[in-house]
This record gives sequence, C-alpha cells and structure tokens, in this order.
Amino acid sequence: MSNYCDLTGKVAVVSGASSGLGADAAKAYAQAGAKVAMLARRTDKLAAVAKEIAEKGGEVFTYPCDVTNEQSVKEAVDAIVKQYGTIHILLNNAGIAQRGTVETLTVEEWDRSMDTNVKGIYLMSKYVVPHMKAQNYGKIVNTASINAVIGDKGDMFVRHVYNTSKAAVLGLTMGMATSYGQNNITVNAVGPGLFESEMTEGTLFKSNEFLTQYSRMCPLCRPAKRGELNGTILYFSCDMSSYVTGQFVVVAGGTELV
Repeated sequence: MSNYCDLTGKVAVVSGASSGLGADAAKAYAQAGAKVAMLARRTDKLAAVAKEIAEKGGEVFTYPCDVTNEQSVKEAVDAIVKQYGTIHILLNNAGIAQRGTVETLTVEEWDRSMDTNVKGIYLMSKYVVPHMKAQNYGKIVNTASINAVIGDKGDMFVRHVYNTSKAAVLGLTMGMATSYGQNNITVNAVGPGLFESEMTEGTLFKSNEFLTQYSRMCPLCRPAKRGELNGTILYFSCDMSSYVTGQFVVVAGGTELV
C-alpha cells in the first residue's frame, strides 16, 4: 500500500470511524503510514477498531464526537490538534441512511438525516479547514453515495432524504473545492455503491431478491468487497491527486452506467 500512497508523517481524521467504510478507511490510512484520529459517538466500537490498528503497528487516537453538535466537533478537533499538532487529511464519513418517501418520512427523520449527512460535513470542515489553511495544505474527502445521482425504485428501499442529503454533499464538495484551492486544499467526494456495512447488512444484504437484481444490473455482477473503496479514498488523500479537486468518483462496479 505504501508504494501506491505514502502518507508517512500525515495526520488523517476520519469521522464515522467506528464501523463499516469509516473503519476500513482508518485501517487503510494507518497502513499507508498516517497517524489516524478516529471520531464517532460509539466509543466502545471506536476502541475495538483502534486496538486492531495499534496491534498492527499503527498510530491511532480516538475521541468521542457527534458531528451534528458544534461544540462536540470543536472539542474533537481541538483534541486532535493538541495530540498531533495539525491535520492534513479529513475524511468526512459519518452518515445515516433513512428509508422513506416525502410522504412517510417524519420531520425528525428528515432533520436527523440532513444534520448527520450534510451539517456534519459542514461542521467538521468549519473547524479543520483553518488548520489546513495555516499550513497551506489539506486533503478533504467527503463520502457521498451513488444515491446522489440515482434513485431506488423498489418501495422497500426508497430513501428520499438520503438521495437529497448525498446530492447536497456534492454541492458542498464543489463549493469548498472552488474556495479553498488557492490554499492548496483539495476537496473531492467518493460515491460508494453497494458495500456490506453496518448500514446495509440489516437491510439491503438481507434481501436475496435485491442482491440478485443488483448483481444482474451491475456490470461487475456483484456487490463490493470490503476495502474496495479504500483505493479511491487514498488517491484523493495523497499527493498523487495534487491537481484533482471538486471531483466525484462513483465506486459501484459501473452500476451508475446501467
């Protein structure tokens, strides 16, 4: 991994790092040589992932954080800077996928989704970007979704607020990339397709009908394997992508083409 993307000496922050794609990315950052600061609300799960990283020789720091709460975010960023001195990489990964249509969603469900998936990126970036500007260097990666550009037709999987929030992530990515390029900060987004994670294992991966349908539709004929998002995240996080900003890469086996 280090031959592909050497992050030795870099400090990488991962929100939503306690499970799924965030935990996988934190491990990949550590394997590439970065010091990894992991944020999430569930400290027990954070500790388990951190232990796994440390046992393999990685340097890791954990801190409890609710990305929807400004004070919580500010305290977490302050703690990371106190621990490591600065922040080079930010992976905004915290997110939830709420099912429902505009008719069935409650206002509380809508607000919780938008707060986590969009406001969370805004707040994390609000407190990390000043440190990146001060050093004239930064790599921000936002986790969007293939559902920013495609919808779900089956009633069982319709997620109107998820579509909305992930499309908003693309708008925020574009705006930040345009503003902060002059500070040598790149901002890009990844759009995972069907990955097995805590978010999907109890829903999409429980439906054989859906998995069969997905595999027929996907040009690579299968859901993603664990870790298959890491290459794109690492590319956007290292200097191989120094002239790439404001981009959105879908990692879904070509499903968006069909």
